[in-house]
Amino acid sequence: MNDRAMNLRRRRQLLMLGGLLVGAAVPAARRARAEGPANQMDHMDHMDHMDQMGGMQGAAGAAPMDHSHHHAAAVPGVKRREIAYRIPELTLVRQDGTRVRFPQEFDDGRPVVLDFIYTSCTEICPVTSQIFSEFQQRLGAERSRVKMVSISIDPEYDTPARLTQYAKKYNATSQWQHYTGTQEASVAMQRAFDVYRGDKMNHFPVTFMRSAPGRPWVRLEGFATPDVLMQEYDGMTKG
Repeated sequence: MNDRAMNLRRRRQLLMLGGLLVGAAVPAARRARAEGPANQMDHMDHMDHMDQMGGMQGAAGAAPMDHSHHHAAAVPGVKRREIAYRIPELTLVRQDGTRVRFPQEFDDGRPVVLDFIYTSCTEICPVTSQIFSEFQQRLGAERSRVKMVSISIDPEYDTPARLTQYAKKYNATSQWQHYTGTQEASVAMQRAFDVYRGDKMNHFPVTFMRSAPGRPWVRLEGFATPDVLMQEYDGMTKG
């Protein structure tokens, strides 16, 4: 498949995603009106609290904080949380072949936008990577002020050369880097962000954003659109 066909396919995927999200917004709005503002808020707080006490305790060193009712995601189906993840000391390999240390690689002072991908993925990753690509484009002249990170969950297949080709498909510039490494290092990073589900086929869409070193991470579960990422970025840097 040539580049033009690939771009058209990714565009169709995003259009389909947009249609699904718009369709989901109508029943969600009806439920919100039926419940009323107070009941809806109580329900959101209760569900976030239960999720954090259950699923989020699986993340090593994670300290969940419930802020979803203050910064509700703009897209139905996207769940927002702020969590203080503890990143382990480990080494990954950047797409240019350079071995780099984490968490130091995150800590250059810039806001960080992070996701987990694998290059042979045919459903979730093409959509999330296209979203990252459009977010990068919308940043314009500010893109160099943001560090974008995509980490492979299939490092045995995703060599630096494959990651380089993958990055080119999505027009990734130098501030958006892709990383691979050993299986152990990849799993350790996935566990740190509570996205490890045992197999790449259980991969699900989730994006992480952090304003600066030492700040909590915003966790966006679901297909966070470029609009949502820009909203988060503006809130981090201009709020």
